[in-house]
Amino acid sequence: MNTDTRDRIADPVPGIYVRGTARIGGNVLFGPVDLEIPAGQWTCLLGPSGIGKSTILRLIAELSTGAEFDGQITASDGISVAGRFAYMAQSDLLLPWLGVRQNVLLGHRLRGRTSPPDSVDSLIASVGLSDHVSKRPAQLSGGMRQRAALARTLIEDRPIILLDEPFSALDARTRAEMQELAAAALAGRTVFLVTHDPAEAARLGHRIIVLTEQGLTEVPAPQSPPIRTHYDDQAFACQNRLMAIIRAPA
Repeated sequence: MNTDTRDRIADPVPGIYVRGTARIGGNVLFGPVDLEIPAGQWTCLLGPSGIGKSTILRLIAELSTGAEFDGQITASDGISVAGRFAYMAQSDLLLPWLGVRQNVLLGHRLRGRTSPPDSVDSLIASVGLSDHVSKRPAQLSGGMRQRAALARTLIEDRPIILLDEPFSALDARTRAEMQELAAAALAGRTVFLVTHDPAEAARLGHRIIVLTEQGLTEVPAPQSPPIRTHYDDQAFACQNRLMAIIRAPA
């Protein structure tokens, strides 16, 4: 990991372990699973709908899931995960009556924290929204709204980043741009990405895992480092392997 990148992160960067079983109404949703999310890397989790991918992420984020979880979620450094993560959802979750700058600072405002104006402006500029700081979400494109959501995630300066299909609703070009922006902005952090898109996982993942009815299957990531081009032969082969696993009969 680049030392300069680590220096920009407020807390040490831990890995995460998720071990256990989740049930809904007494029926097993997933598990038992033994999932390792390595420190300082992107771990991508794929699988068919309804298999429990987002439930795992929401359990780490301490959000409501509707499932009963029997297990443990721990960090590699032995410190609680609580308070050390930032979360970015599929929806941008921007408040419609606030401008970009106010939305980016929402978490800080709710906790009574302040940030130097220069650092906020620099962050907004880094996601390409300098000319849109006062615009409300209705005045922005989908890609711009996701850029604002990414800036709101980044300003929290957490070592763990939880991404629940944040780019899935974007068009192909904007999705690729957001993948590249996120890969650069989140370098050195522990990133857990839930996605339905094998191509996205093949581009971004240091570690790639598929969750099916049979459990977890790790698929070797391409040898080339993320973020990979769409023309990378190894990434394309990885994408095909992922699709075959996902489409295999239950």
